[in-house]
Amino acid sequence: MNQKELKEFLDAKVEQYNKPKYLESDPIQIPHRFSKKEDIEISGFLTATIAWGNRKSIITNANKLMDKLGNSPYDFIINHEEKDLENLQGFVHRTFNAEDLTFFISSLKNIYKNHNGLEAAFSIGIEENSVQPAISNFKKLFFELPHQSRTTKHVGDPLKGSAAKRLNMFLRWMVRDNSTKVDFGLWKSILSSQLSCPLDVHSGNVARKLNLLTRKQNDAKALAELDYNLRKLDPHDPVKYDFALFGLGVFEKF
Repeated sequence: MNQKELKEFLDAKVEQYNKPKYLESDPIQIPHRFSKKEDIEISGFLTATIAWGNRKSIITNANKLMDKLGNSPYDFIINHEEKDLENLQGFVHRTFNAEDLTFFISSLKNIYKNHNGLEAAFSIGIEENSVQPAISNFKKLFFELPHQSRTTKHVGDPLKGSAAKRLNMFLRWMVRDNSTKVDFGLWKSILSSQLSCPLDVHSGNVARKLNLLTRKQNDAKALAELDYNLRKLDPHDPVKYDFALFGLGVFEKF
């Protein structure tokens, strides 16, 4: 396929998969349970944090997590007392456990109380066409409180080689417009043109088959290569192709 044919092919796949019916099997359904901005972004952030492995398991455990927060995540973050944290005990998703979750709750409280919330925390150091330096700055801010070193692995750092798949996915949810009722379009301080595709095994494999990616590892260098090629197809909204790459990989076994 030449570039024109590739764009037409992928644009058609975006049209096919960027639809609310796919929310039924996608973790983005969790923040769609809420209407308040802070509830949407906190539930989205926590859901994205545990979004690896089996999607059914991710959704099940994200629902359990919301239950532990009284299905009012912002209220819990801001107003919880020490005794309320006992309710978090027993939570586990793969290697993310109650100890990690307890720190995440404390850090989120710090971000909302002292740093103007998640949107502001993710907006520090954005470059003209890349949010990756801002993700790295966010990680520093997120771990400014005392923490166990083991917990840091749950937040990717692009400047240390990570593709930061889950954070890029979360940013897609928050930033891309909600014209199709899939993403939320809540955040205005970050542009869709600055976003990166959430790079995982599915999107990476499809991208390689379509010659959008040559690097074998799914790391920060691969993400930069994929970003470059997707921006050639649509400089204003390159991350929309996440729907195409993921849909081709998961639903069509492309």
